[in-house]
Amino acid sequence: FSMFDQTQIQEFKEAFTIMDQNRDGFIDKADLRDTFAALGRLNVKNEELEEMVKEAPGAINFTVFLTMFGEKLKGTDPEETILNAFKNFDPQGKGTIKADYIKEMLTTQADRFNQEEIKQMFAAFPPDVAGNIDYKNLCYVITHGEEKD
Repeated sequence: FSMFDQTQIQEFKEAFTIMDQNRDGFIDKADLRDTFAALGRLNVKNEELEEMVKEAPGAINFTVFLTMFGEKLKGTDPEETILNAFKNFDPQGKGTIKADYIKEMLTTQADRFNQEEIKQMFAAFPPDVAGNIDYKNLCYVITHGEEKD
């Protein structure tokens, strides 16, 4: 757990507690279904929940939960690397890219996004009134997990 500071561990503990709906110290399929329901997603397929639970080597207690997040975050590129990738699409250096352009690139190039992934991205990072995405903030959230104040 050395990759996390005390504040991050406390935030993960709070997330774990929220997800552990039945308060038994473990996250299982029922907890995941209840968590999705609390977030407004009611029709989660059983197979989808099973796939999530299978990612863990065993029962998901807080230690396993924290280890899983550590493994997921370890694979994330450094913020500067992701930022430099976006800068290729921003020759004026404004820090923003047109949302329509990002959508086109993500759905037609390399490891293509499907429509659900595009929908999720724009729900998390909606364009501003001019139709731009602040990719500097997006990069920060990808690598740090929360928006800058």
